[in-house]
Amino acid sequence: MTINTAHADLFRKLPSVDEVMRMPAVTELAAHEGHPAAADAARAALGRLREEIAAGRLDEPGLALALPGLAGAVARELRAAMAYSLRPVINATGVILHTNLGRAPLAAAALDRLRQAAAGYSNLEFNLDTGERGKRDVHVDRLFRELLSEGASGQSAAAARVSTIVVNNNAAAVLLGINSLAEHGEVIISRGELVEIGGSFRIPDVMAKSNAVLREVGTTNRTRVDDYDRAINDRTRLLLRVHRSNFEITGFTEQPTLAELVALSQRRNIPLLEDLGSGALFDLRSVGITGEPGVLDSLRTGVDIVTYSGDKLLGGPQAGIISGRADLVSRMRSNSLFRALRADKLTYAALEATLLAYVKQDHDAIPALRMMRLSNDDIARRAEALAARVTAPRLRIELVHGESVVGGGAAPSATLPTTLLAVTAEHLSADALCTRLRASDPPIIARVEDGRVLLDLRTVFPEQDEQVSEALRQIAAQ
Repeated sequence: MTINTAHADLFRKLPSVDEVMRMPAVTELAAHEGHPAAADAARAALGRLREEIAAGRLDEPGLALALPGLAGAVARELRAAMAYSLRPVINATGVILHTNLGRAPLAAAALDRLRQAAAGYSNLEFNLDTGERGKRDVHVDRLFRELLSEGASGQSAAAARVSTIVVNNNAAAVLLGINSLAEHGEVIISRGELVEIGGSFRIPDVMAKSNAVLREVGTTNRTRVDDYDRAINDRTRLLLRVHRSNFEITGFTEQPTLAELVALSQRRNIPLLEDLGSGALFDLRSVGITGEPGVLDSLRTGVDIVTYSGDKLLGGPQAGIISGRADLVSRMRSNSLFRALRADKLTYAALEATLLAYVKQDHDAIPALRMMRLSNDDIARRAEALAARVTAPRLRIELVHGESVVGGGAAPSATLPTTLLAVTAEHLSADALCTRLRASDPPIIARVEDGRVLLDLRTVFPEQDEQVSEALRQIAAQ
């Protein structure tokens, strides 16, 4: 690369990194943030000046103006380098379990339990009664037993035999379940349930990793219980049902009922595992959502093992949960994979607090459930109040009817009525306005439809309403 004489003179006027580090303001930064980080920021700030000079955008008068502000430039570089990458955002999309935004927010009690568990030591694997080593899953198994026996006539024998273990996500739960019950054997599944979810997670791939052999039955749109029955042979170890959590097949379709599969499983003495994906412990019909099976429904019907997520419809931390027959769960607990996939103390702390809210039937304490339970009237009142606070002639805000969705691969066709803030701005396209909202602090994530930015307050916490209105006012004033 050829450097002309003028550029070479300007490069020579730049201070060295050592000289920058001796500036009083930079020395103070290094004392607080550490010398290596401050030195990297100094190099980055000088590098930007070199780029400006090389591109011909910075002449001698411009450099003379820039050099006195070099300490400030180092401070900005250092702030950017030391800032957290994982940041809180305001979810104004109306998607309650937004996978890209972290799915279910945790309950306040779960956050308190996280702080308590993380700040010191705990009895994670220590039996306080005997003084000997204990099992970490006891902290939630007792609560799952109580919740999954609800509605039964007393404490039935079947309910008493239900056990639960926790791993790090639902994919791990499915993997552990299949490997424990069907390694080197065949697993029968309908072709219409060979699903792929986010991140290219495919049921056939999980089957291969579990060392089980996939045996497909039926067709994409029609499978009958007789198809399963005819496929059973001396190598069959498991019947698998996978909930179509993120899509629907409509039209000329047929699928065995869960009761039919349970009857076949019991008659042929082959366990039935159902992957619910989301897995609700809450009656979704109370908020107008139908067709999404609950964990208790499946176990009552007679499913042997149910797998589901902790951070979706349950409204807790990321986890994979396995509930069902105690003898089968015990086989999974003794599998060496269980240790590799197990959850940590923070997951158990947050999950225990979430489950206690269910035991108390305090559903509004769980943010995801509270959002589902919000009425359209409540949302409309908040939207109207927010719009009234943004008196900016360059912004137009309308209240329009819309729909929220559950998200997270749950209830793909279910919607909840809501009132949307439809925002347009003079001299800004909808995409540009959406970009400005994402650049706010905290970032506000919205959606764009028909040339308008749509904000759904169902997924915005009430205490965040003022932050949304302030961000809109600032954008209008720019």
